Amino acid sequence: MTEITHQKSDRASVFSWCLYDWGNSAFATVIITFIFSVYFGRGIVGDETLGTAQWGMAIAASGLIIAVISPFLGAVADHYGARKPWVLLFTLLCAVPTALLYFGVPHDSPGGGVSNMILVMVLIVLANTAFEIALVFNNAMLPNLSRPEMLGRISGWAWGMGYAGGLVCLVLSLIFLVGMGDRPPLLGLPQANSENIRAVGPLVAIWIVIFTIPMMLFTRDVPRSTMSLGRAMGQGLVQLKDTFTHLRRQGNMMRFLLASAIYRDGLNTLFAMGGLYAAGTFGMSFQEILIFAIGLNIFSGIGAAGFAYMDDLRGSKQTVVLSLVGLLFSGIAILLVQDKTLFMALAMGMGLFIGPVQSASRTMAARLSPPEQVGQTFGIYALTGRVASFFGPAVFAWAVLEFSSQRAGMATILLFWLAGLVLLLSVKEQEPA
Repeated sequence: MTEITHQKSDRASVFSWCLYDWGNSAFATVIITFIFSVYFGRGIVGDETLGTAQWGMAIAASGLIIAVISPFLGAVADHYGARKPWVLLFTLLCAVPTALLYFGVPHDSPGGGVSNMILVMVLIVLANTAFEIALVFNNAMLPNLSRPEMLGRISGWAWGMGYAGGLVCLVLSLIFLVGMGDRPPLLGLPQANSENIRAVGPLVAIWIVIFTIPMMLFTRDVPRSTMSLGRAMGQGLVQLKDTFTHLRRQGNMMRFLLASAIYRDGLNTLFAMGGLYAAGTFGMSFQEILIFAIGLNIFSGIGAAGFAYMDDLRGSKQTVVLSLVGLLFSGIAILLVQDKTLFMALAMGMGLFIGPVQSASRTMAARLSPPEQVGQTFGIYALTGRVASFFGPAVFAWAVLEFSSQRAGMATILLFWLAGLVLLLSVKEQEPA
């Protein structure tokens, strides 16, 4: 089994690792959240309600696969040693089906229909699964990039770059391929068959691959062990079984995993439902929602990078606690306002606390993990997040239906943040060595 060795930071190594977040975030921003997901419902399915349901099924299917295999693969990587080959493998397994989304033609064109819809759903399942698993191995590289007292800054910088990279790719997609409002796209691809929109698939695939190359060339990795892949798989399975058998004895780690799963579920619900809330409660147009989302991502990136110093100076736990408190207070204020402009201003303020919760949680997972099990730890971190991921949207939907109010649905998100915060307070953070 490979031990993690803490080394002095190398700027090229760290920057290249951060650049990977810049590249892969384009998939989440352009494909999963904004452009292709909307096109799937409107164009490929031809019914936004049915399309939303089918898209949700594809994302849920990939989430189930991720939950099942990510802890095992993380444990295998702990024995195999080097993380970069795994990152490269799953990044390519994400990029290829993403590029093939170009062939997802509209439902009313030649080749459209149910088989075309199923093809796209399969591609999304493959791409999203590979995207998330690549992150397990990428996150597992964090402890080896520098000394422990620098990990918070590195994680925060990377998360901030991820927000920025996703937004840059989104803006380029809108300017050159999709168009913005009344402004036609600059590239001038045919729009009759939605070729201009389908082209975001190859664009994102190329973007991901380009910004993965520096990490492959310059980022420091743990050494490759002498163990064969087959033996590493066997040892990984044994280690994983042993970990789950004794995990209940590791109360501190259990509380962190549970707490982070709860408050991350609240964040994921916000990401999934925030646009619907803005449109339904404040009557925001699609263009206003797009501007709102871009602004929220910018402020989240600023928060992730800005709070990175606090992560190292005061600890990951204190950073997450402060950020959750900020989310709660800004969330309460948002629920009370009636003015659209004030809502957008408060939401931007909330964004400052979203990024730090995510980046500092990643750092805390790395610091709490035994050095020889960091890959497995991030696999279980992904597992717990996926297992809990359906609770938030389900409770949100129940509250909206029960009280006939989107504000009631948004209020449930605050309860997830509060519950996660209370449980996190009982977690003991290990001091940097």
